Amino acid sequence: MSFSLVSLSSSSSPASNSFSLRKIPPFSDLFSPSSTFSFGSSTLNSSIFNPTHILSHPLTCCLPSNSNFSSMSSDSDGTYAHGLVDSSSTDELAVSDSDDEDEPHLHHDNESPASSPQGWHVLGLGQAMVDFSGVVDDEFLDRLGLEKGTRKVVNHEERGRVLRAMDGCSYKAAAGGSLSNTLVALARLGGQTIGRPSLNVAMAGSVGSDPLGEFYRSKLRRANVNFLSAPVKDGTTGTVIVLTTPDAHRTMLAYQGTSSRVNYDPCLASLISKTSILIIEGYLFEFPDTIKTIAMVCEEARRCGALIAITASDVTCIERHYDDFWDIMANYADIIFANSDEARTFCHFPSKESPVSATRYLSHFVPFVSVTDGPKGSYIGVKGEAVYIPPSPCVPVDTCGAGDAYASGILYGLLHGVSDLRGMGTLASKVASVVVAQQGTRLRVQDAVKLAQSFSFHKESSSIMWSDVGSDQISSL
Repeated sequence: MSFSLVSLSSSSSPASNSFSLRKIPPFSDLFSPSSTFSFGSSTLNSSIFNPTHILSHPLTCCLPSNSNFSSMSSDSDGTYAHGLVDSSSTDELAVSDSDDEDEPHLHHDNESPASSPQGWHVLGLGQAMVDFSGVVDDEFLDRLGLEKGTRKVVNHEERGRVLRAMDGCSYKAAAGGSLSNTLVALARLGGQTIGRPSLNVAMAGSVGSDPLGEFYRSKLRRANVNFLSAPVKDGTTGTVIVLTTPDAHRTMLAYQGTSSRVNYDPCLASLISKTSILIIEGYLFEFPDTIKTIAMVCEEARRCGALIAITASDVTCIERHYDDFWDIMANYADIIFANSDEARTFCHFPSKESPVSATRYLSHFVPFVSVTDGPKGSYIGVKGEAVYIPPSPCVPVDTCGAGDAYASGILYGLLHGVSDLRGMGTLASKVASVVVAQQGTRLRVQDAVKLAQSFSFHKESSSIMWSDVGSDQISSL
């Protein structure tokens, strides 16, 4: 049996196998003359990735103007202090920058809209929030009345109370979020240093006009991810405080700020019209007004022929907004990224149900389903069937961000015309294993270069093969 990445026609029955082929606006340097997704012994040809002319109209609106970062003080060692958040709560908070890698810049700070790429291989729509992360003990959590291992949305006063309790401590800051992890990893895998045409990767969302907003945009730009939304005047950029105890449990406190408000406007519509794959972060479903934006964005993406990917993000988010998720998934989604718990939640399956069952079920509704199952491996589901992907060997150090990295590997494979499902999953598993074997959620530049150099693509069959050079090094990371 064989499959192709296609759009599932509207259906209310999981048994429906009615598919319709759909093209996206690809970039001819990167796509093979024809793509086939293989499963088993035969293949089914698809015109989805047939090369067409690169979109001819450059982006001409709504790119943020050059930012002046002089208001954000920076010491010579890269530590940011004072002014990152409201001064009343952070006068004594020293924040070290956790993602300050030097890497080749494909997009420069003085880049004007006229010199921007003519289109985007991947555009992400998600929450733009700055992460503050550090290690605390159980006593710290008890003193503040925080339940270990939970995620809680806090208001401005609660955030200030926690930050004041952190006075005198050093915490790392990063342009955070699950979606940004995926986009940064994809941009690093697809950098020009690899010797292939670079991938144009961008993000849209909402940041304030405060120093934190400038920090967020600057950090993504340094990682060759264009943040395309202009800052909200007088807005406050959202933050996530990540408190990790010695037993590796993470307690997260999210202050939404302006990140919860993503509006649909002509600028966003213009960006979508020049996008090949649109990926939407599931956390945006938390906000009623933003759900309306998601529906309009998906409608425009479908009209323009872009593929639509959805990240599940969180089990509790799915439970609270189950109908909203399914409304978008059943009507628009081409790709879904989830872990095993999230996949089971989508299906209303009990926890004892196997991930492969959830993968198969979801693939009746969504053409391409990616389900990760931690150290047990992962699954790719297409048209009611699932292929198992064994985990790549590594010594785990920090599992946070593994799913984000896995998603970047899947997108990287799709954009390069990889058709073999096992090969694509193996690629994604390799990327995830590298991130799991390090401290932190971001794929490092040097690792991305090694990974990309170890992937070679056979243009005739569009199947992925591993080069001998460097593959042993990568698998041992």
